[in-house]
Amino acid sequence: MGAKGLKRLSGAAEILRETGHDTWLVPTQGPGTAGAIARRSIADGAELILAAGGDGTINEIAGGVAFSDVPLGILPAGTANVLANEMGLGSSIERAAASLHKCVPTRVSMGRLQCVNGSERTRLFLLMAGIGLDAQIVYNISLPLKARLGKLAYWLAGFSMLGRELDEFEVLVEGRRISCAFALISKVRNYGGDLEIAQSISLLDDRFEVVLFEGHNSFRFLMYLARVAVRKPRGVPGISLIRTGCVCMPGTTGSRVYIQVDGEYAGHIPASVEIVPDALTLLIPEAYIRKSRKQESGDRSQESE
Repeated sequence: MGAKGLKRLSGAAEILRETGHDTWLVPTQGPGTAGAIARRSIADGAELILAAGGDGTINEIAGGVAFSDVPLGILPAGTANVLANEMGLGSSIERAAASLHKCVPTRVSMGRLQCVNGSERTRLFLLMAGIGLDAQIVYNISLPLKARLGKLAYWLAGFSMLGRELDEFEVLVEGRRISCAFALISKVRNYGGDLEIAQSISLLDDRFEVVLFEGHNSFRFLMYLARVAVRKPRGVPGISLIRTGCVCMPGTTGSRVYIQVDGEYAGHIPASVEIVPDALTLLIPEAYIRKSRKQESGDRSQESE
């Protein structure tokens, strides 16, 4: 975090102190260290953990807070913050700190990825797991380019895939076996802050919405992207939307197929993903809770028609 970011973070901490929170800042020591810091802070008596960073940092901290009774709050920062956008927190650390009192401690489920390639690895996530195309982009992206361009680096890397043949793999979900080149297993509608790929899901749900994109021709994904951009993927040949609590990717005999969770590389198939109910206490704005419940009621009405 640069000098400007540190100044904003210090300003947010001062706002919290003025509203009665005994707040102290604990910097991470690099990738893979935030979860341990959160666990140690809870062991030392912290009653609230606030995560200031992008989705990757928040993922680590959420993993450290999970299965405790201590709430997790979000202060948006970093390259991208899908979680902050999803909940309507915006991009201002100071504004998020000032509105903390409007958030409700809410128990939510998380996803758990288990990779079984050689040595078993598990990883929790709050937002989504992506398998195939988008994980390939995450795996190959240049870190200096990401630091310089932010989200634009992902779009540039994505368009560089045009003209290439995409690797397909099989997904087992709800008794179906579907071949696809990109699978999104999501707990949120927001994708990258710019699109809504999953159509009827929220952080309050105890299921995933799984969106599968078939076909190995990369140009076909431009049509998919157009339909997603206007929020009309339903009924499009080659796109499947399925609600479930468990997904399995048994593997492939071809090229290695990568996985990302919450925007960070997490391994490759074979793997499985499952819902972990009642995993985390998250501070969620009241407005998001009301909106999610209203949308859920509307989605149920459509399903019953």
